[in-house]
Amino acid sequence: MPEVIMPRLSDTMEEGILGRWLKHEGDTVKAGDVIGEIETDKATMDLEAFDDGVLERLLVAEGATVAIGQPVAFIGDGSGTGAGSAPDAAAPEGGGSAEVASPASEGLAPKSAAHSDADAHGHADGRVFASPLARKMAVERGLDPADIKGTGPGGRVVRADVLAAGEHAPGDHAAGDHGAAASRNEKAPSPSSTPAPATGSSPAAQEDSVEIPLTQMRKVVAKRLTESSAVPHFFLTAVVQMDALLEFRSGINARFADVGVKASVTDLLVRACAVALRAHPVVNSSWAGDKIYQHRHVNVGLAVAVPDGLIVPVVRDADRKGLAEIATETRDLASKAREGTLTLQQFSGGTFTVSNLGMFGIDNFTAIINPPEAAILAVGATSEEPVVRDGELTTRKVLKLTLTVDHRVLDGATAAAFLQNLKQILEDPMRIVL
Repeated sequence: MPEVIMPRLSDTMEEGILGRWLKHEGDTVKAGDVIGEIETDKATMDLEAFDDGVLERLLVAEGATVAIGQPVAFIGDGSGTGAGSAPDAAAPEGGGSAEVASPASEGLAPKSAAHSDADAHGHADGRVFASPLARKMAVERGLDPADIKGTGPGGRVVRADVLAAGEHAPGDHAAGDHGAAASRNEKAPSPSSTPAPATGSSPAAQEDSVEIPLTQMRKVVAKRLTESSAVPHFFLTAVVQMDALLEFRSGINARFADVGVKASVTDLLVRACAVALRAHPVVNSSWAGDKIYQHRHVNVGLAVAVPDGLIVPVVRDADRKGLAEIATETRDLASKAREGTLTLQQFSGGTFTVSNLGMFGIDNFTAIINPPEAAILAVGATSEEPVVRDGELTTRKVLKLTLTVDHRVLDGATAAAFLQNLKQILEDPMRIVL
């Protein structure tokens, strides 16, 4: 009987969450059919069938965390349909419970009409059917899972239901406010979603804190940044005069407004970095333990904040793309990153990263390298500073750039030459189109 296994969908993925099933036991499927959704550390991606047949057994419940290579379903000839879950089926993240113990208990097996009404908002005894991920998201958004109408199997509350409920909740802007979950938790979590207090913790700590389970993305962010802390970093800062670049941007946007071109400062930075990397190919490198890889393609990553953490979609071959193409692509990538719909190709293979916090009013900061890349550029806000020109006091617009460098790959003079060239390109913006 062919197994459907948890696939590796990114270079950092070690396990995935079975977000929801799109096919059910007894359904006929063909190779290539999407039978479920997998939530990885980067995005929500499709789980495809690789064989023709009947989906005989679903081995894990929605919300379960499954290691790569472990079976999640069986496809056969239909003779084994409804045989129930395998005894070693993966347990849901955050610990098993009666509500999420197996696909059968979640309504994945057929139910009588008498049970369907009770499952719409919970069980007759007051229990609420919701995946662990949906419970966590509801708590972060100040929602009670019992108040959310479930559209999953048997009326189970799944991730999409929480997102939909959040869009209609008064004053809730969870989809666009990164890092503001704590301030939105005005409504206390229901007893069914409140985690058990840690052993030995004080009563005050238990009452004043809400335990937030780690998402796949947060786990990987923690792991990757812990790895990055072992990298010997050094930092270089340059101050860029922005008047010419901002004037150039305004002219470009006005000139091509009729064809929908609207370039941001970030788009200009991505293109400028690509031009500088092409001129300094040694910076376009990565550390590989006993060797250094100098990459032939200039793939510029753009750090994007999402509700559960950070993701870096990649503008591939940015040195070969015009400003209009980059502007269109960065908007599309950022939108997909926030929606969790990036493909593997769109968030892997980066060779250099740009992290811009200027829109938050941050003057300057140091970014942490995204391993195995050799460098990352931190971009602050554009500000005005006084300057004397022709004997008169006036102001100029400036921007601070800080380059974080892996000293195993690059030396100070090499990195400084790159940053100097990048500054020259930004201050003479016609170089960006070369």
